[in-house]
Amino acid sequence: MIRAVVFDVGECLVDETRVFGAWADWLGVPRHTFSAVFGAVLARGGDHREVFQVFRPGFDLAEEQTKREAAGRADRFGEDDLYPDVRPALGALRAAGLWVGIVGNQPGRAGALLRSMDLPADMIATSDDWGVSKPDAAFFQAVARETPHRPEEILYVGDRLDNDIRPAIAAGFRAALIVRGPWAIIQRDDPDAHRPATMRIASLAELPGRIAAFNRGAGSR
Repeated sequence: MIRAVVFDVGECLVDETRVFGAWADWLGVPRHTFSAVFGAVLARGGDHREVFQVFRPGFDLAEEQTKREAAGRADRFGEDDLYPDVRPALGALRAAGLWVGIVGNQPGRAGALLRSMDLPADMIATSDDWGVSKPDAAFFQAVARETPHRPEEILYVGDRLDNDIRPAIAAGFRAALIVRGPWAIIQRDDPDAHRPATMRIASLAELPGRIAAFNRGAGSR
């Protein structure tokens, strides 16, 4: 049975449109041009950080983040950046007795922002907090340590096959691919998006019902 649900952050809970738009502004390129290059890099299987190199060779992300902070233009997200299905879905899962966690590849300050939102979750952490990032197996081992249930009872929800779904399944978790955001749209026809161990959802609003149905079936075996 599924007893715990752990969520990725970017494009799963947080709409990153404004975040990446702010980076385009910082680089001094039109937002639509930045988006086009972003999509092209992802479509050929590249890392999104390569996008910055296209516009500014030698770009150092950590250094530029520091510069943005000094200029009062640090990466930030808030309540308005949450997808509208987030609070209702997390609340419904907890009301159903499931343990809810939030942890993704994010800087430590993102964890502070998430915790300040008073989201209905039992744990909120980031890769920076743990010192390990997806898709490293050690990240999912940390999820398993922090979650009070066995790996096979954990459902990890994310928007990326490479960072979320494949490594979560390899760690013994179940996984749910939410089809929104650039990665999920580009990867949605990959065979791994249709594996039996993977739920496929268009909205977090589907999760409470899908999990309840799964658990009824699991309980009958």
